[in-house]
Amino acid sequence: MSQNVSKKKVIIIGASSGIGKCLAKVFSEHGYAVGITARRLELLSEAAKECPSDVFIKQMDVSNPVEAMGILEEIIKEMGGVDTVVINAGVGFDNQDLIWEKENKTIGVNVIGFTAIANVAMKHFLKQKSGHLVGISSIAAIRGNPSAPAYNASKAFISNYLEAMRLKAIKSKIPITVTDIQPGFVGTAMAQGEGTFWVTSAKQAATQIFNAIRKKKKHAYVTRRWRIIAWLFRIMPDWILAKIL
Repeated sequence: MSQNVSKKKVIIIGASSGIGKCLAKVFSEHGYAVGITARRLELLSEAAKECPSDVFIKQMDVSNPVEAMGILEEIIKEMGGVDTVVINAGVGFDNQDLIWEKENKTIGVNVIGFTAIANVAMKHFLKQKSGHLVGISSIAAIRGNPSAPAYNASKAFISNYLEAMRLKAIKSKIPITVTDIQPGFVGTAMAQGEGTFWVTSAKQAATQIFNAIRKKKKHAYVTRRWRIIAWLFRIMPDWILAKIL
């Protein structure tokens, strides 16, 4: 597709469905050139049809980190640079039986895959002396969960890593913004189980995430009322948390 060098550019990692797909559409409606990646190429093609601006598509599996890093470098080059990278790719399982395959896959995607993409994005922003790195973490990052130990721990890793990148940007004195998005329950395939509450649509979540990015916030809960749960989780003693999780 044609390129407009003056147009703002965003790349969304994990944009074939849910939040990522809706976020690509929101950015596109606001005039951004959009790069989208995911494992399922056919779903990316469907997502691209809903975007009114220029769209660049790359098949990517972040569980293959070295390959994914090369693909991100390729799409950045094809787009003529990028202003914002949103890392939305992630998996999660209910894993009360501690099945190793589920724990391993969660760590591979949410920790190793995330770090690989963040590494490429941050190096690019440092080189071009500007940029915006966004990670989709979770309210789950706040405390451990016996039903999904690797998932909650992986989201805590994401939040901590993003903080490190923010501090790195401050120390470098380069205007790089780093945003940690912590959603609660969103109506996607990731929101499983009968005990979910305050579930928001992927469209509403994407709108709030876009607004947080546009305002260059360093942190945002989605939806905003989840800050109440975040506060409660932080002060809740272990014996109460063990009963409700």
